[in-house]
Amino acid sequence: MRIEEIIEAVQQVLGIDIDGKAGPQTWNAIYERLVEKKINAQNPSDSISPVDSRSEKVIATLLPQVQPIARALVQKASLAGVTIKIISGLRTYAEQDALYDQGRTTPGSVVTNARGGYSNHNFGIAFDVGVFEGAKYLPDSPKYKAVGALGVDLGLDWGGNWKTIVDQPHFQLRPTWAADITEKQMLAELRSRLGDGRAVYA
Repeated sequence: MRIEEIIEAVQQVLGIDIDGKAGPQTWNAIYERLVEKKINAQNPSDSISPVDSRSEKVIATLLPQVQPIARALVQKASLAGVTIKIISGLRTYAEQDALYDQGRTTPGSVVTNARGGYSNHNFGIAFDVGVFEGAKYLPDSPKYKAVGALGVDLGLDWGGNWKTIVDQPHFQLRPTWAADITEKQMLAELRSRLGDGRAVYA
């Protein structure tokens, strides 16, 4: 039996989303079943301790389902000896368009191929990390691969696994309903949900 099948069986018994990944939702349900229901009147995943202030400002822009996973990634990286901070989160369509124009119609280098509405950052489900040594930000470091593995272990999609545009600082929490569809199809549905006021993770 594969480890994913074991996790899926546990998730089925716990009555949570079945994705074969032992992320915070799964550990939250296990903790509630085996230890206690609440910690300081909160769900276990919601009681994950805040991280550095810079990261917390960005984390506050993400959807509630993503916030504890972002904190968990910072903490897991720290335990592995890597200092990261969350440096980018939710962007408006206008902010995304401004980034898209950079290196094309405005000064600077090209930083994205996604216009407004075509980036997961526009829906509060994606964030970028930076690796730091002390106060120094490292835009390029082999440590991003180590952080990528930790993020995947938490159930996140990692931009370092992308085939067309590799984006090692990028992480996103794919909704369960999008498990078997393409990125293009998921983004189309996200735009529709945003326009209709429907929840991303419902």
